[in-house]
Amino acid sequence: MPAPELPPPQSSLPEAVSHFGAHVLASAPDRACDIKAVTGGPAYAPSLPAPPTISVSAPPALGIPAAEVPAPAPHLDRILRGPSGLGTAGLRLILREEPPQPSHPPAGAEEGRPVPGLYHHPVPEPDPARVEEVSRRIKSWALDEVTLYPEDWEEQFDGFSVGRYMVGCHPDAPTVDHLMLATRLMVAENAVDDCYCEDHGGSPVGLGERLLLAHTALDPLYTTEEYQPQWAKSLHADAPRRAYRSAMEYFVEAASPSQADRLRHDMARLHMGYLAEAAWAQLDHVPEVWEYLAMRQFNNFRPCPTITDTVGGYELPADLHAQAAMQKVIALAGNATTIVNDLYSYTKELDSPGQHLNLPVVIAEREGLSDRDAYLKSVEVHNDLMHDFETEASALAAACPAPNVSRFLRGVAAWVDGNHHWHQSNTYRYSLPDFW
Repeated sequence: MPAPELPPPQSSLPEAVSHFGAHVLASAPDRACDIKAVTGGPAYAPSLPAPPTISVSAPPALGIPAAEVPAPAPHLDRILRGPSGLGTAGLRLILREEPPQPSHPPAGAEEGRPVPGLYHHPVPEPDPARVEEVSRRIKSWALDEVTLYPEDWEEQFDGFSVGRYMVGCHPDAPTVDHLMLATRLMVAENAVDDCYCEDHGGSPVGLGERLLLAHTALDPLYTTEEYQPQWAKSLHADAPRRAYRSAMEYFVEAASPSQADRLRHDMARLHMGYLAEAAWAQLDHVPEVWEYLAMRQFNNFRPCPTITDTVGGYELPADLHAQAAMQKVIALAGNATTIVNDLYSYTKELDSPGQHLNLPVVIAEREGLSDRDAYLKSVEVHNDLMHDFETEASALAAACPAPNVSRFLRGVAAWVDGNHHWHQSNTYRYSLPDFW
């Protein structure tokens, strides 16, 4: 348990506070899988405390109706189906053999409908017992450990439904403690985005300084004895830094050194994306579509699926995670899920003060399309990214048929599906435009 919080010094915040196939892999030797790296030693086991005794059901399998998936080529069908026989169910890349899920929301689910024409896979409603426990713990952490928000923000915190979000995105998490690793980080990242960049006092002015100082809560400063205490005190200066520091302490305790460093690297990518968007805001500039998509490859959800193995209680070795083919899969997953956010948050951002850049807005401005046509084209962009993600993941699973590679790819796919489910069903935050 982290040490008690110090009284926070003055904050710097404002007061308001398509397609790549297996044949390409065959022709690219540098993308081959080193099986020895996977099987040469025991798997890493995170050192988490024993979870509390709560009644939870087993994490649900991915429920993907076969009718919603285009018929794959024969060589991909075998990959998606995975191996058969006793004890091989856990090696499948994407579980597509379950009975189709009902088209209407399950009992207890939030209302909401998917964006028409959006390529996605329906998933079961997240386990309610786990959702309740994660929701209870994350609110206690936010209020009691890091003093994340004032009382008048409570409704927004509850409306975020982060418990449903993370339970839905990590169906293979072995315990609630593992789920909390992702949940704290998600809440901390959202606090940085809101308080530094957007809704709650955020501004592009001075953003670089705030992000740099916050990043030292993830990637600690090593300086002289004279100045170290001043830096340590600064980690309590505002809610984002308090949240980053605490969430990262929990994560480092459970993760391997390479998993922790991987997350730091992806968080630096995220912060660089924030800065690019802020620069455009200061210049009142709408980028070209390709420039916007480049920014979104950095300012996106990538840090979330990249930790799927830590949350799952195992480790994908660093040399396998760093392979170009794996990095491409993770990047495509982050890109697709971020365009999902653009589409579902479109009307919310239109109702906010100022101009918010999202893919439909940029396409409308740069390609001279109506709002409706730009939105529909953005759906196509998302669908292309999703198909590329699935094709790349299938090709990588075939080229590197190791159990932890397949499990990691399945975890990333589960995160993609859970992310869509949360956006679709969270009607407190999102509603669709009247384009159909």
